[in-house]
Amino acid sequence: MRKIGIILSLTLSLMANDIIIKKSCVDVRTTANNIKNIVTEKGLNVFALINHSGNAKMVDMKLNESKMVIFGNAKLGTALMQQDMTVGLDLPLRILVYKDTDGEVKMAYRDGSWLASKHILNAPKKEKKINNAMAMFVRKAGQCLKD
Repeated sequence: MRKIGIILSLTLSLMANDIIIKKSCVDVRTTANNIKNIVTEKGLNVFALINHSGNAKMVDMKLNESKMVIFGNAKLGTALMQQDMTVGLDLPLRILVYKDTDGEVKMAYRDGSWLASKHILNAPKKEKKINNAMAMFVRKAGQCLKD
């Protein structure tokens, strides 16, 4: 019963932060590469791949395997920044790929409503476009071979 309470509170806290976490059926490196390939095929720019665990290793610290793919669409991002320049603090978009404490590979990203809740925006269609794209990116990137 205690475990259920902990899981429920963790789930609620993640939902409150608009963070969506999905499981990947492939390893961290493959998942991150899949994300890069998918967003590039969709015409977006990949700006960076940050290797968090590699950076930790450089300072003699341990961290489960973790990579962040940072990417964006200048047309969409510019349109949002024209409404509120501070959106630039939360752009470009990013997906964190990591191995959790149970050894499962996960992908985490913020729901598009995060932008609307933190900035002065009137862009429900763009928010929906971001949500649909992010969901598709992680679904395809972490897809099991049998899917």
